[in-house]
Formats: sequence, C-alpha cells, structure tokens
Amino acid sequence: MAFGAATVLASGIALAGSQWLLHAATSKVDQQNLLGAAAPERKHVSVTGAKNILLVGLDTRPGQDPSQLIRSDSIILMHIPADHSKAYLVSLPRDSLVTIPAYDNGVAKHQKGEAKINAAFAFGSQGLTGSAAMSHGFELLALTIKNLTGITPDAGAIIDFQGFKQVVQVLGKVCMYVDEDTTSIHIGKDNKTGKFARPYKINPDGTLNHKIPGVTANFYAKGQHCFTPSEALDFVRQRDLLANNDYDYGRQRHQQQFLKAVLKQAVNDGFNSPTKLPGLLTAIGKTMTVDDGGIPLEDWVFAMRAIDPDSLVTIKTNNGAFNSRSVPGIGEAEVLNETSMQLLRAVKNDTVAAFVAQNPTWVAKDTAAGAGPTPTPTKN
Repeated sequence: MAFGAATVLASGIALAGSQWLLHAATSKVDQQNLLGAAAPERKHVSVTGAKNILLVGLDTRPGQDPSQLIRSDSIILMHIPADHSKAYLVSLPRDSLVTIPAYDNGVAKHQKGEAKINAAFAFGSQGLTGSAAMSHGFELLALTIKNLTGITPDAGAIIDFQGFKQVVQVLGKVCMYVDEDTTSIHIGKDNKTGKFARPYKINPDGTLNHKIPGVTANFYAKGQHCFTPSEALDFVRQRDLLANNDYDYGRQRHQQQFLKAVLKQAVNDGFNSPTKLPGLLTAIGKTMTVDDGGIPLEDWVFAMRAIDPDSLVTIKTNNGAFNSRSVPGIGEAEVLNETSMQLLRAVKNDTVAAFVAQNPTWVAKDTAAGAGPTPTPTKN
C-alpha cells in the first residue's frame, strides 16, 4: 500500500495517468484471504477512520525442505491514525510468550497452549503447502494477536524478504545507515580460493553452532552502506553477531530500516524512471501476498497517499530491552511488559500519538548518516 501511495505521489502526472499506474501496481500483487476468522465483519467496510494492518515477514530459503515448519521471521502491526497522516510500525518480538488458541487447518490440529509467537504461523500451516499454508498460518497468527491485544486487523500482508532481493536488483542498490557493526553467519569467502563459503555451522533450528575455520564472514561496519541485492538480504537476516548484542530487537530494527530505505530509493530512483518502473512494479508485487480486508487496493492507496517514507514511525516494544523468562518446554522467551501492553492498547484505541508523547524513547531513531548510537539492550 505504501508503494502504491508513493506511486501516486511520485508520478506527478494527471489523475488518469495515476490510475493507470495504480492498476499496473496493484495488478501485480497476489491477493488472498489471509485473515480468515480473525477478520472484521466485511459488510459495509470503509477505508475511513483508523486502520491496523498486520504485516508478516517470511524468510524462506531457496530449496527449503517443504516438510519444515514455516515460522514468521518478522511480525509488524502497522497502525494508521484516523487522519491518515502517518503510519506507526510496532514490531512484536518473534520470541514473545503468548497463548496460541486451538486451531484445526483440516490436516493438523493444534491444542491451545503457551508458545513463542512465531510458532503460531508454523502451527497454522503445519502439513500444508503453497497458498493453503500461507492463509492458515497467517490466520492462526492473526487470531493469536487478536487474543493477546484485542486488535482485529483491518487488512494483512505477507512479505517475502527473499523477494526483496529482486526489488534491489531492479533498483541496482539500496543505501542506508547501518547503526551497529554486523557480522554475517550465512555468507563469507574461503580464505584460499576467495569463493563463497559459509562462515558458521548453523543448527537445524537456525541457532549458531560454531565458526568454520578458514572462512571470513561478510562484515557490515557501522556507517553508511550501499548494499548489493545479496548483501541487503544477508544483512536483514542477521541477529546473532550484532555489536550491541541486541539480537531480535536489532534484526527487527534493521528490517524496518531496510523496508524504509527501499521505499525511499524506489520513490527517488525507480518511480521516476520509465525504464525501471515496469520491472520495479513486477518485483514489488512478487514480494507480497495481500488481504485487502474487503477494500479495493486502489481505495487503500488513494486514502493513504499522504503517507510517505518520512511519515513511517517505528516503535520498540519493551523499549528495545530484553525481558526474558525461561519457560519449561519452550526455552527463553520474551515477555511483553506492562508498558508494551499499554502501547498495544493505544494501537487498538487510536491513541498512539499520545503514547509516543509520553514515551519518546520508545521511538526508534532514524537511520540517516550521523544518527546517534543505538543503546544496548539490558537483561531485565
């Protein structure tokens, strides 16, 4: 939706031309019923008023074993206030301890119980493939969030970070400020041959095992960077070897910063380029699957056209500080503190601006060159 709104803003041409661009953009997007039972009543839906959109990022890999559970890598509630002037991005840590409701996807049944929130998508999609896995995984995750927060998402989208590699390929590069030294656990070079090699042994659950001798890992130093497609995708995957030891909070922040940087560069370099625009729209469309909540995408776009990249405000749950608890059978899990729950109630009640005014440190700093250092999370 943000890309579509940017299309309207950046086109600078007559309304008829904007409508053509809108159709070109929205026709590339795969649309599917993702929210299912978590959706609001779809009769008489309107794009007016405050809106909450659930964004789920998946980090699928080429050749991934289809029998493996698909866990959501990034979970963002995008809150748009009633005046549609800006958007607030609230990330839920994927290790958040929640109660996942009972669910039957027709192939596998899940019993109600406590788990990390990213397991909701996995339990919902278990035993399924393709679009069925996406819709059922998303539905159970949305139901879990609804039970936790009382928020009924008005729309939703699945974003494939692997697909953003193609977006960066069309743009040529994406430039952004890296706010902490980051070492890759996925990509490196063999010190003898100079060819690609994996720098670390990774456990089946994605956790770090050990360093592989003779391989130098990719390293992204703090400062301004212009990423190639493979570097960009590699950077947003990292959480284990971040200089500030902020793990998932760091990765959340970097993914938000990356999405914002892609949007800015698309506006500056892509939408104004007749040669890049067709390929850019196609690549963007392939990165996402959208549930429009019963409101045509074109209506969403026109309603949200005042929101540009600088109007995206990112907010840190738990103020970016770890609040972990060891849970038998689950392991170390993040517990959302009372202030985080106040933030989620503000999202539900459209009072996020007041929350931000009372808790200014919870707003993540922008990533422009020269931005101040990111505070190191502390164990509570």
